[in-house]
Amino acid sequence: MRQNEEVVPEQVALDASAELSLRPKRLGEFIGQPKLKQNLDVFLRAAQGRCEVLDHLLLYGPPGLGKTTIAHIVAIEMGATIHVTSGPAIERPGDLVGILTNLEPGHRLSRPVEEILYPAMEDRKVDILIGKGPAARSIRLDLPEFTVVGATTRQGLLTGPLRDRFGIVSHFQYYDVDDLFEIICRSAGILGYAIDKDGALEIARRARGTPRIANRLLRRVRDFAQVDGLESITSASADKALDSLEVDHLGLDRVDRMLLKTLIEKYDGGPTGLETLAASTGEDSGTIEDVYEPYLLQQGLIQRTPRGRCATANAYRHLNIPEPKKNLGGLFEG
Repeated sequence: MRQNEEVVPEQVALDASAELSLRPKRLGEFIGQPKLKQNLDVFLRAAQGRCEVLDHLLLYGPPGLGKTTIAHIVAIEMGATIHVTSGPAIERPGDLVGILTNLEPGHRLSRPVEEILYPAMEDRKVDILIGKGPAARSIRLDLPEFTVVGATTRQGLLTGPLRDRFGIVSHFQYYDVDDLFEIICRSAGILGYAIDKDGALEIARRARGTPRIANRLLRRVRDFAQVDGLESITSASADKALDSLEVDHLGLDRVDRMLLKTLIEKYDGGPTGLETLAASTGEDSGTIEDVYEPYLLQQGLIQRTPRGRCATANAYRHLNIPEPKKNLGGLFEG
């Protein structure tokens, strides 16, 4: 879709389930991540041509960029059933054995109990222990063919042996404004609400490079437009709604600005440790590190140093706070 076109939604009744899910179902419908998508298309076609399952796939990157969506697309493209689980849901090896031995080809697992998963991934076999004490014996069971698709925001937390067993490793990057524009236009059509070029661009610019955030903002902007009696989302209506949502022109929300202000006003720009920052703001340290910090780092608003987090000169300018002379881009002298 060209950026000078207006989105005209089809006049069809959309049920609640369709409105709740804006995820593409096929690889050709997936917008963005061009290199990842191009390579994955090759891997899928090659596996289908050999009548084999896809090699184990590890997807990593910040949240909201489409890792889970790609996992579902892989299952659909391979004509397989998907089975979703997570590490915390599997407490004992027996839990994993029950899942693995009941698989149909093509299931997806996410970070399960690693030790018992190794032979399952490599040899498609699993060892179970029957009995206790001197009478205990080990039995090796054959497993159906399957693909493990691991989705994680922090690849470094995976052990080396587990990472090495993934034949395909793909990294998700933040989206540019043009890709987010396309995603917003597509989602607006699915939601059944018209949006013009400038309105879509306004949302795209404030979506912090993340489709999940773009779709969330689109829904809320649509709510404001609907209550105001507007038939189409325009730049003015989007700007009004996003200002009400406290999302500024750079995509920072209230929590982002609170983190920066805490660094600047309470700790003179840093350096400040993550746990100290979390305690001062009332936010979970893991949430700060995984959700807020990656975008702040990408935008050059904070820096990580051996001594902690520092606010940069860009952060002072963005918040319209005079920068102390002793602060050189967030790094202190001495």
